[in-house]
Amino acid sequence: MVLDSMKLDDIDRRVLRELQKDGRIQNAELAKRVGLSPSPCLRRVRILEETGVIARYVAVVDAAKVGRGQTFFTRIWLNSQHEDAVDHFVAEINKMPEVVECYVMLGDCDMLLRVVAADIAAYRRFQADHLSRIRGVLNVKTDIPAQTVKQTYAVPL
Repeated sequence: MVLDSMKLDDIDRRVLRELQKDGRIQNAELAKRVGLSPSPCLRRVRILEETGVIARYVAVVDAAKVGRGQTFFTRIWLNSQHEDAVDHFVAEINKMPEVVECYVMLGDCDMLLRVVAADIAAYRRFQADHLSRIRGVLNVKTDIPAQTVKQTYAVPL
């Protein structure tokens, strides 16, 4: 049984693998797949939820089918790495739904973003009208992937 996020047993890992494949799986089917009866299986899932191992359940949307089919990886350099500058940038980015991932980096750039847009023109407008206007942004460089080879949300267990 899970006591903290670092002490997962084999059954917990099987439960998590199945839920990562299908978060809407019924408890009876999940229990069957992991080799438990329904009641202990549900208890394990609830413990995984309560301890935060399972952070939330989401629907994975096909970005192209909702008009956001192009991905852009955007590297940002700030004019300062001071906590106030980073906090301001993060607060502004959190208001922008086009930015679907944002990382504070240790390396060449200060921030790395994954941005989705309809196409290059839409991204360029977003960059000019929003990203470049955030106070403290010194430089913006964008990489455009030619093809998605692998994309998963599952954590290896």
